[in-house]
Amino acid sequence: MTASTQDVPALAARAALNLPYTHVDDIFIDGAWTPARGTGRNPVTDPATGEVWGSVPDGTPEDLDAAVGSARRAFDDGEWPRLTPSERAAYLLRIAEEVEKRAEELLLTNTRENGSPVSESAGAAANAAGIFRYFASLAGYLEREDVRAFPKGGGESVVRREPIGVCALIAPWNFPINLVVIKLAPALLAGCTVVIKPASPTPLSLRVIIDAVAAAGVPAGVVNLVTGSGRLGDALVKHPAVDKVAFTGSTPVGRKIAAACGELLRPVTLELGGKSSAIVLPDADLDAMSEVLIRSSMRNTGQTCYISTRILAPASRYEEVVDMVTRTIAAGKQGDPLDPDTVFGPCATESQYKTVLEYVESGLAEGARATTGGRAAALGGGLEGGYFVEPTVFADVTADMRISREEIFGPVLCILKYDDAGGSVEEAVALANNTEFGLGGLVFGSDPEASLAVADRMDTGSVGINFFASNHAAPFGGRHDSGLGTEYGIEGLNAYLSYKSIHRRAKP
Repeated sequence: MTASTQDVPALAARAALNLPYTHVDDIFIDGAWTPARGTGRNPVTDPATGEVWGSVPDGTPEDLDAAVGSARRAFDDGEWPRLTPSERAAYLLRIAEEVEKRAEELLLTNTRENGSPVSESAGAAANAAGIFRYFASLAGYLEREDVRAFPKGGGESVVRREPIGVCALIAPWNFPINLVVIKLAPALLAGCTVVIKPASPTPLSLRVIIDAVAAAGVPAGVVNLVTGSGRLGDALVKHPAVDKVAFTGSTPVGRKIAAACGELLRPVTLELGGKSSAIVLPDADLDAMSEVLIRSSMRNTGQTCYISTRILAPASRYEEVVDMVTRTIAAGKQGDPLDPDTVFGPCATESQYKTVLEYVESGLAEGARATTGGRAAALGGGLEGGYFVEPTVFADVTADMRISREEIFGPVLCILKYDDAGGSVEEAVALANNTEFGLGGLVFGSDPEASLAVADRMDTGSVGINFFASNHAAPFGGRHDSGLGTEYGIEGLNAYLSYKSIHRRAKP
């Protein structure tokens, strides 16, 4: 059964849920849940209440060696890399089915771990299943023979696509399920084996995914999971038996991983931070824009890497845009993420809560005008200890302000003004590209060709026109400080392949 928001009790029924304390002592190694070797614990906190509701092992070097060793043996000596792509695809399809069976468990676990409203978490299982099914559909691509003639004749080259090896998959806390699945699915189809390291605040959702993998019958050692602090993730990146690293997270951590992989000459995919811009063209339909604004610019309480948190409005319509954005954001309900009517939940961690408030104070100090929000939220109903910041819209923002330049990763939007005299969008494009990041972007306009022309000029990995959504079949990746490499699409599969060219004389 696929869960929906109607399956989850509203705020008034939170106490009636009687949600259990979840204390686990094991990690997943060689096809089984195995007791961790150390006694250290990492707590799991509900950001809506500030209460600890679970804990997992703080993995040791011995735990990590066991997990990587299991993946190494499964790759070097096991059947997985030697199955045909179609045979591996059949496993992916079974995983998709098992994930869907666990939709409600994923919904509740994800929401309690990181505070994502159930209206957001309700789609996690279906999206994850869709990713597994998409990559399963690429088995034929891997099975097609690739023979290339020498340019001047006299021979040909057979190009082999082979799995790259043991992969370290490191997940973030904002979308812990889908941002590991977009790594896991292509790695498995390619024939790789993996060790997964969840983010410290959100270790429990991925246990549900591992249960689905095990129920699908994936051979022992192909998928392993260890939990622990960032220290354990650092050790995983540098482990001598790892062949490739895939990481989603902050740019500062990504730089450290890139440096380590560069020293080791180890392939790495990095999907990092963003400070994306939405260019509002002079002819934009603001009513239509309001309908997609939260999804495109404040998704998951602003804790989404690609969302366009800088709105670039034409001077001729600036106050009109400010009014629409302010009304739209102010109308979104903030409250318990277990309430189906909640639009904005808490920040996912206490640390992020403090960071967002610091940015809000910075914006006010530098002269930005908060048209709604601008402070910590005071909520009752048992949520007094939660990490809530009021959804905030800043007007009169200039390009040199911190809130305009740096990734906030919280419920904060900035509206900048550009000169559109004579219908020009030159300043808007320059503002959009005047950033160290390059992950997402938006263009709102009524003329499709003019909107496409502006999108083409934006220096970023993805741009939406009048809406934004990820497409499993289209490459997704960042430029500049937003990362290295690509996920999704055939390009995302290729990231887990190693190529071999076999040269031979042409057949007579």
